[in-house]
Amino acid sequence: MIRLVKRELKTCCELLSEYEDSGKTAANPVKLQFEGVGSRDVYNIAAPFEDEGEHVIAGRVEARDSEHAQLMFFVERAGVWTPRAGAPVFALQDPFHTRIHGELVVGGVQIYPHPERPDALAWRTVFYKGASIADLQLFFTGPNGMKDLRLVELKDGSVGVFTRPQGEKGGRGKIGYACVSSLSGLTVGIVEGAPLLDGQFVDAEWGGANELHLLANGIVGVLGHIACFDDRGDRHYYPMAFGFDPVSGRFTDIELIAVRNRFLAGAAKRTDLVDVVFSGGIIRKPDGTADLYAGISDAEAHRLTIDDPFAKYEALEKT
Repeated sequence: MIRLVKRELKTCCELLSEYEDSGKTAANPVKLQFEGVGSRDVYNIAAPFEDEGEHVIAGRVEARDSEHAQLMFFVERAGVWTPRAGAPVFALQDPFHTRIHGELVVGGVQIYPHPERPDALAWRTVFYKGASIADLQLFFTGPNGMKDLRLVELKDGSVGVFTRPQGEKGGRGKIGYACVSSLSGLTVGIVEGAPLLDGQFVDAEWGGANELHLLANGIVGVLGHIACFDDRGDRHYYPMAFGFDPVSGRFTDIELIAVRNRFLAGAAKRTDLVDVVFSGGIIRKPDGTADLYAGISDAEAHRLTIDDPFAKYEALEKT
């Protein structure tokens, strides 16, 4: 039985070597097809979810030469995903979703002019909630400069808050954790004060949580990413997962769950983004596998069948 304890800090290169030797499943790669957005790309999608009896995908829609994106909702028609009629459109990047206390929660990254550098953009995470997509209303704006802020309803009904500060506290980006009793208790101060999960990333690398799954034993399965630069300055993003016990604060080591060359070949936004896989979400399946939905090279949206990364965490001995 796997124990819920952290063992060893590893770099992207070490994790990649372990993945390549693991023989993990990587099957049925698919590039998702989108229409109705003109010449723009759809990438960094979230996993599909049900809304008013229909399966919906939220995606980042953006011109190849721009960072100004729209969060749009798509439905599948004859194998092609098209914009959902009447659905709201938000000026956000990198959508995500969850359900907390019976409500749909949708969020993304909001960009705005950098307050000190006229040629740069800054960012923050914003959250909407409602009974359905049609009812979504803004309810929380995260700290300036923080992406990858995620929420999960825990077994006792409280809300787990996974953060990703950068700068003096988080360097290039590290994961923190806090807990609030309800969404109404979420504040910028709580997010900024969340302690870091110590020992996950070397200082030259970074990562964050992308999607959170409450498992049957109360453990949170964290789907995320870990990233680094190579000597040429190219970025490398890898989908990863770990288990986190919100009671004890203990967590497992990070493991890679997929890599770029297991997906289909495709386009890239820039040459330094070719080896980028941004985890969007997973759909767990009864046969022990899961479908991973991901943004590829900041230009496309793909799906890959992998081993369910959370199955073993549901058997963790919480000691």
